[in-house]
Amino acid sequence: MKIYQKNLTEMKQIVDDYTSATVDPQIVATVAEIIQTVRQEGDAALRNYGAQFDKVDVKEFAVPQTKLEAAYQTLPSNLKDALTTAKANITSFHQQEIENGFADLTTPGVVRGQKVTPLARVGLYVPGGTAAYPSTILMNAIPAKLAGVGKLVMVTPPQREGISQTVLAAAYLAGVDAVYQVGGAQAIAALAYGTESIPQVDKIVGPGNIFVATAKQQVFGQVAIDMVAGPSEIGIIADGNANPDEVAADLLSQAEHDRRARAMLVTDSVELAEAVSAAVDQQLKTLPRQEIAQEAIANRSFIAVMADQDEMFELMNSIAPEHLELQVQDPITAMGKVQNAGSVFLGRYASEPLGDYLAGPNHVLPTGGTARFASPLGVYDFVKRTQFLQYTEAALAGVVQEVADLARAEGLEAHARAVEARFKEGD
Repeated sequence: MKIYQKNLTEMKQIVDDYTSATVDPQIVATVAEIIQTVRQEGDAALRNYGAQFDKVDVKEFAVPQTKLEAAYQTLPSNLKDALTTAKANITSFHQQEIENGFADLTTPGVVRGQKVTPLARVGLYVPGGTAAYPSTILMNAIPAKLAGVGKLVMVTPPQREGISQTVLAAAYLAGVDAVYQVGGAQAIAALAYGTESIPQVDKIVGPGNIFVATAKQQVFGQVAIDMVAGPSEIGIIADGNANPDEVAADLLSQAEHDRRARAMLVTDSVELAEAVSAAVDQQLKTLPRQEIAQEAIANRSFIAVMADQDEMFELMNSIAPEHLELQVQDPITAMGKVQNAGSVFLGRYASEPLGDYLAGPNHVLPTGGTARFASPLGVYDFVKRTQFLQYTEAALAGVVQEVADLARAEGLEAHARAVEARFKEGD
């Protein structure tokens, strides 16, 4: 891995160069055409795109619920147990996020409040291809079900040999209401606008490739989306006491995701930096996804040696990584210095894959520096909040003049007259 020993200002500039990205206008145009075609042609367009992109002739988009249950029942016991444990942990964590709304009755004659309502329909995109992502299904579906979403539908690309049994089993375990065999930008368009077979939804969640991400951007406004997720990222802040082999393994755990993934170590120890770089090279030799991870390490990853812990945290906060490990002495105290990160892993034994699969906190996290303002996926992403307000006659009488004065100060006479209309002479 590249090792930098620069001052903080120089290192921040290097980080900016690593994070700069451009959008391919051809992809934008292609996705726009796909969306428009699906809007116009519905299921026919989905079948044509399925044959073109997935090389599968889909007769029926809906996967029978009996197939989901059968996939779960025939799942190997060790995998079934692991998924069940993950479901329990994800559920117990996200139950803490449930909101109940409120009513404020502190002012005589005035009722103010907020009503929390689950979204009626949500669509979940699950990638297909050579990889199966049952963990993604649990992470997206469980908070939605806890929120009380009326109907949760899942779309995933059709496969020549059929959809992964593990994916179908996870959908059954998570309580997904319907599964449809459609993928890519066309699936996002179908969820956003509806077709003869696939219902229109209110929000679309779930990861995907650049075409899926671009489609989510383009339909935003017609529907809500969770986020536009970029390549996976891991940042590690480690002092000289960290184990280089463990740090290297954790860096590679994200590098193997994607050729554009980012693995970043910030330390104050030259010795650790050199040892981790050597360990990454050694571990890459036996990694099944070596080619992918090697490209991510070579082009998108780095080690930065900073002067002290304050500089280490300032640099990492400017990066705002998706995942952040603190492999330092007293990581709980050090957590106070974290301003920007999607999910934080404290200490040697909180390896990042715990969060990907089993521990309970969500693995759908902001990427590309958006942890500066965005949050992990949670129950709160599947509800909407509606305010309500009631005044008695006496309560309104006490403030009518102030409301009218403010309205006229803004040049909105009709606003002023609307509140004054309740107190006309002779009423």
